[in-house]
Amino acid sequence: MDGFKEKLDVIDALKNELDVLRPLNPEELKSIKTLFDIEFTYNSTAIEGNTFSYGETKILLLDGITVGGKSVREHLEIINHKEAIDYIEELSSKKTNEILKTDIFNIHSIIMQGIDSKGAGKYRTVPVHTILKDGEKYAFCDPLLIPDEMDGFFAWLFSEKPGLMHPLISAAEAHTRFVTIHPFIDGNGRCARLLMNLILLQNGYVPVIIRNKDRADYLNALELWQGENKKEDFYNMVMDYEKDSLELYLKTIREKIIWK
Repeated sequence: MDGFKEKLDVIDALKNELDVLRPLNPEELKSIKTLFDIEFTYNSTAIEGNTFSYGETKILLLDGITVGGKSVREHLEIINHKEAIDYIEELSSKKTNEILKTDIFNIHSIIMQGIDSKGAGKYRTVPVHTILKDGEKYAFCDPLLIPDEMDGFFAWLFSEKPGLMHPLISAAEAHTRFVTIHPFIDGNGRCARLLMNLILLQNGYVPVIIRNKDRADYLNALELWQGENKKEDFYNMVMDYEKDSLELYLKTIREKIIWK
C-alpha cells in the first residue's frame, strides 16, 4: 500500500488527534451520533433508490414523524438502517475474530425487518444480474455457490490477514468482497457499507459515509475493482471520506458544536 502511504499518514495523524480528545463526554457523543446517524442513513438508503430527502430523513429519525407520499417500505428502510447503525456500534466492542457469522446475518435481518422478513438474513436462491455502465450484463455469484463463497469470505474476515492490513484497506476489502458475492436478494449494498464501518469502528476510526451525490463514482469504482481488479479508485474514495469524517469529528469537538 506504498502508493497510499501519504494519505494514510494524514488520516492516522487526524485519528491520533481524536484519540487525544477521547473519551468524549456524553453530550459530545450524542451530538456527533445524531449527525452521523442521519448522514449515514440518508446517503446509504438514497444510493439504493430511497426517495426520502435529507430533511425528511432527519424528521423521521429525530421526531418520529412519518412523511406523506412516501411508502411504508421507504419509512422502514430509514428506521431499520438507524437500528442497524446502533447494532454495529454495539458489535464494535468485539474484536474481529470475536464477530460471528450470525452477527453479519443479523445486520441484514435488521435492514430488512418488515420489508422482506422471509429473506432477511438468508442467502438468495435465485440468480441476480445487473447492467453495467457500458450496457453489458453482469451476473453476480451463482446462488448454488453462495454458501461456499461466503464461507471463504468469513474465513478471510476472521483470519489474521485483515489485521495485517491498514484498517481502511481491510474495511474496503470487506465491503467489496461482500458486495461482489451479493449473497442476499436485497440489502447487499447497505449491509456492505455497515460492515465496512463496523471494521473501522473496531479499530478506533470513524464512519465512512459514501455520499449519494457521488453514487456514479462509487459504482464505477466498484465496477473497476470487480471487472478489472483495479482497486485504487475505491481505496481513494474510502480514504477521502474517512478524512472528511475525522475532520468533522474534530471540528465538532473543538468548536463545541451541537448537532440537532
